[in-house]
Amino acid sequence: MMGYGWDGGALGWIWMFGGLLVIVAFVVLIVWAVGAVSRGGPGREPERPPERPTALDILRERYARGEITEQEFEQAKKILGY
Repeated sequence: MMGYGWDGGALGWIWMFGGLLVIVAFVVLIVWAVGAVSRGGPGREPERPPERPTALDILRERYARGEITEQEFEQAKKILGY
């Protein structure tokens, strides 16, 4: 007569290992989710790259350093449409 208890055969070990993998995967998923939320997650604004100076900014810097004359500065401004 055969009972309906735990058999303990090879198939039982496979089911136990599979269940263990599911539990480990669930724990890893929770740890990953908590880490993503603590870092800001997908709702966080991306960092903006530093703003690049405009052509007029560069032109003003060159004029301030004395690299170009006032006449060259005014001519360049007209060419750039400022």
